[in-house]
Amino acid sequence: MKKYLVTGCAGFIGSTLTDKLLKQGESVVGVDVFRDYYDVNIKRHNISGALKNSNFTLIEKDLSTDLDFLNEFLNPSDELVIYHLAAQAGVRKSWGSDFRIYTKDNIDVTQNLLEWAHTRGSIKNFVYASSSSIYGVPKVLPMTEDKTVPIPYSPYGVTKLAAENLVRLYTANMGLPTASLRFFTVYGPRQRPDMAFNRFIQAAFKNQPIGVFGNGGQTRDFTFIDDIVEGLRLAENSTKGIAMNLGGGNRVTLLHTIQTLGKVMEQEIKIEFSESKLGDVPDTWASAELAFKELGWKPSISLEEGLKREVNWLRSL
Repeated sequence: MKKYLVTGCAGFIGSTLTDKLLKQGESVVGVDVFRDYYDVNIKRHNISGALKNSNFTLIEKDLSTDLDFLNEFLNPSDELVIYHLAAQAGVRKSWGSDFRIYTKDNIDVTQNLLEWAHTRGSIKNFVYASSSSIYGVPKVLPMTEDKTVPIPYSPYGVTKLAAENLVRLYTANMGLPTASLRFFTVYGPRQRPDMAFNRFIQAAFKNQPIGVFGNGGQTRDFTFIDDIVEGLRLAENSTKGIAMNLGGGNRVTLLHTIQTLGKVMEQEIKIEFSESKLGDVPDTWASAELAFKELGWKPSISLEEGLKREVNWLRSL
């Protein structure tokens, strides 16, 4: 029997993927330690629908510990697809003494899970959620997997690249089927409250100015959550250890994005500028040609449509 193991199942992307799998009739075991990086009640709400589904099992455990507890919920004969989304997020908080949290949750946990998966066997695929943060500040855009040398610009990016390399090593040395997906600025319903669009929309609801770090000229390749989840599902059958960009084809400046948000919300949005933060890169731009070639993946949601959906979600709360 095929089963899915989703780590970080109560987070923004993890809960959306979990709901998609359950809607497709799949059996899902989700693991989440409910870190208090942001309000855990938000995570509880994210997973509330899944908990009503008999095909879903939630395990509240720390993946940096002995993983024998996973065997209690999985039969040895189960053909397992692992979606490893659990991580300590956030570029700006990864400096200083907090870095040890990132090394534990992003590197140590990934190695621990890879070792468990290799030892267990019967793994159909191990799909790792990587990040555009691994690229840093390349001199040439767009960022391509075969030409852009990863040189992270933040401690967070360092840990995501280290974990991605571990995933690659377990394929190259032990034959573990894997794929790594480099996400570019994911947004949409359930987006974390510390992320830009969520903060912007919440401020606009209250007619407060939006806080922007830098001059607003920085560009991002925004990718809607449903497109990311579609990429994750397509990656189930990509097992050769390839790392691929998932970028939304919506590369615009932050100022243009705020103008689009004002149009969606039918209101004038005021901006307060402040200094750029450590680790913030000036631009991201994904070449998604490899994901199209390997997976047939193509983003389909425009920035304006995606913003409408996120605004409506936040209004519904």
